[in-house]
Amino acid sequence: MSFLKTHFRRALRDRGASAAVEFALVFPVGLIFFCGLIAYGLYFSAANSVQQLAADAARASVGGLNDAERVTIARAHVASSGGSYPLLNLNRITVSAQPLAADPAQFQVRIAFDSGDLPIWVFSGLIPLPNKTIERTAIISRGGF
Repeated sequence: MSFLKTHFRRALRDRGASAAVEFALVFPVGLIFFCGLIAYGLYFSAANSVQQLAADAARASVGGLNDAERVTIARAHVASSGGSYPLLNLNRITVSAQPLAADPAQFQVRIAFDSGDLPIWVFSGLIPLPNKTIERTAIISRGGF
């Protein structure tokens, strides 16, 4: 019996295994946190690309003489430069462009991107993720300052 007491006391005093136990408890939490950082970084980068594409398309549409021509220019701009953004897939981008309903002197370009191709959705059960559809709008004035 004294043999068990001696080894039990020695095991209680030994702190060498506590690092392994702490690692086993902390590592999964740190890994989930790191995966969340990567996933949201990619998502925000894609959202920024969508916003930039909408702003560029709205600026390009300024040259149109009427609303139909502005819509055509905005769609053509997205078709020609939408594939140059590394996280965006041109086949998953939809464009809508029209005069702003509240103020006809304003013209809006709305870009919607289905981000289902991004690799972040692998973590969907592990971390809470935002909506798969990223929508951004850019509004410009139609002259007459």
